[in-house]
Amino acid sequence: MRPALEISRTAFLANIEAVRARIEPSALMLVMKDDAYGHGLGWSALAAADAGVQWFGAYDVRTGLQLRDQLGARGRIFAWATSDDDEIAEALTGDIDLGVGTVEYLQRVRAVAAQSSRTARVHLKIDTGLHRNGVRPEEWPGAVAQARAGEDEGSLRLVGVWSHIAEASDAEDDDAQARFREAVGHVEETGPAPEVLHLTASAASWWRPELRESLSRIGAFCYGIRSAEGPELEGVRPIATLTASVVDASAGVVSIGIGSLDGYPSTLVGAQIGTTSGPVTVREIGLDAIMVDGWTGAAPGERVRLFGPGEQGEPSATDLAERIDTVGEEILTRLSPRVRRVVI
Repeated sequence: MRPALEISRTAFLANIEAVRARIEPSALMLVMKDDAYGHGLGWSALAAADAGVQWFGAYDVRTGLQLRDQLGARGRIFAWATSDDDEIAEALTGDIDLGVGTVEYLQRVRAVAAQSSRTARVHLKIDTGLHRNGVRPEEWPGAVAQARAGEDEGSLRLVGVWSHIAEASDAEDDDAQARFREAVGHVEETGPAPEVLHLTASAASWWRPELRESLSRIGAFCYGIRSAEGPELEGVRPIATLTASVVDASAGVVSIGIGSLDGYPSTLVGAQIGTTSGPVTVREIGLDAIMVDGWTGAAPGERVRLFGPGEQGEPSATDLAERIDTVGEEILTRLSPRVRRVVI
């Protein structure tokens, strides 16, 4: 039997509720980039919308359009990657909010909207110090003036102000918040206050309540993926378990049917996997099989857990990520199509 990523809908919905309770009164924007962090976009979007989630973070317009196809008229969808003019036009047709982080992009959004006789909903991004896109503070007054001119002509509405922060230290994040609030103040001085403000992503939304604005962009935590080198999250657990079958248990060697072609990193030699007899250690990783040490009594066809919530002693995806200096979501998103996705 092929390896499978077994995904718990119940755990996903429980995580969403735990996150919403943690961040309220800030509203949750559920980030769904990279096919919902490898968990599957369609089912998870519908489940979240049924649970009352109203904001969805798509990253790019392509993902935003996929979300719109799934959600129909429900939900506000936010796409923040800078897009070409054709994508802008598609976003406007799909009723997608656009994150805008440069004056040049703002000008193109305004022009495409005017040409198509549509009104773009724009969230203008201020660079608060991370330098990951965003209008520089010295350019902010001019960008806001352009957005207000677009409002006057009917081509756009300035519905939001947002930013990313470094999450490197409390002091740096405090400085970022000060720059953000100054930018918001200028917007409010020049016209209607924005509908929404959003500054924090998963980690800062969880641990720094004073930084939360009316929206909090949270992705990984809703899927039970904790931050690398971060503590466990109260009330949140992994929703996905990667399983595979024993294919050979002869001559004292146990071989399991998953390998680097399936997306299990070849650098994870020494990691543990969960079995009904307790955790065992990976000693070799091939293209389509791994070998483990010290497992007596294994039987062909028996299922093991490569990562998951720890119910059989298996590590989490973030535990594995920490072994190879990456983040938990990469362990999930690198799984190949050879791995079946099963929503339970």
